Amino acid sequence: MTQALPKTKLVTFEEFVQWKPDGKRYELHDGVVIEMAQPTGDHEDIMGFLALEISVDIKRQNIPCFIPKTALVKPPENESGYSPDILIINRSNLINEPLWKKESTVTQGASIPLVIEVVSTNWRTDYYTKRGVYEEIGIQEYWIVDYLAVGGKSLIGNPKQPTISVYSLSEGEYQVSQFRGGERIISPTFPELNLTAEQIFQAGNTTI
Repeated sequence: MTQALPKTKLVTFEEFVQWKPDGKRYELHDGVVIEMAQPTGDHEDIMGFLALEISVDIKRQNIPCFIPKTALVKPPENESGYSPDILIINRSNLINEPLWKKESTVTQGASIPLVIEVVSTNWRTDYYTKRGVYEEIGIQEYWIVDYLAVGGKSLIGNPKQPTISVYSLSEGEYQVSQFRGGERIISPTFPELNLTAEQIFQAGNTTI
C-alpha cells in the first residue's frame, strides 16, 4: 500500500530529491509525495531472485548495464519520480543524463533497457500509471510480476492466476506478452535469460 505524506502544496521534483530522507522509499506522483509501504518477504525474495539472475546474464554477456539500488526514473514532462523495484541502467547513455551525477536520476529511454515492478496492493499504479509513463519515456521493456494475481480480470484473465506481463515497445507503443506456470519468459532485452514464470513466483518458497 502507498500513502501520500501530508503536504501543504504540490512539490517539484527538485524539492522532492532535496527533501527525500534515507531509510525509507518514496516516490513523487505528479507533485504528490508518496511513501511506499514496507514490502513483504515474498516480494523481496522475488526482487532479489530476479536481480541476481539478470545480473548474472549481464556479466556473462558483458553488457554495459547495471542495477542501481536507489536510482529514480523521472518523466521529462511532469513532476514525478519513480523508484522501480528493479531498474536496469545502460551505462553507455549516462553521459547524456543531466540529472545522473548529482541526483542518480534517469530521464531517457536510451538509459533504461528494462524496468520491473513486482505487484502488491497498489496494482493499478503499476498496470495503468507506470505503464503509461514508461511507454512515454520510451523504455524498451517493462515487466509486471503479479505473483499474487491481484490485477484486474481484464489485465490477467478470468479466472485470475499469477502472471508475468512483458510489455515491449514497438513503434512507440507497448505490446504485451504474458507468461504463467512453466512457460519460459521471452525477453527481447535479455533473450538468453532462461527462466519460467513459476521459477520466479516460487523464488521465495523454501519448501520447493
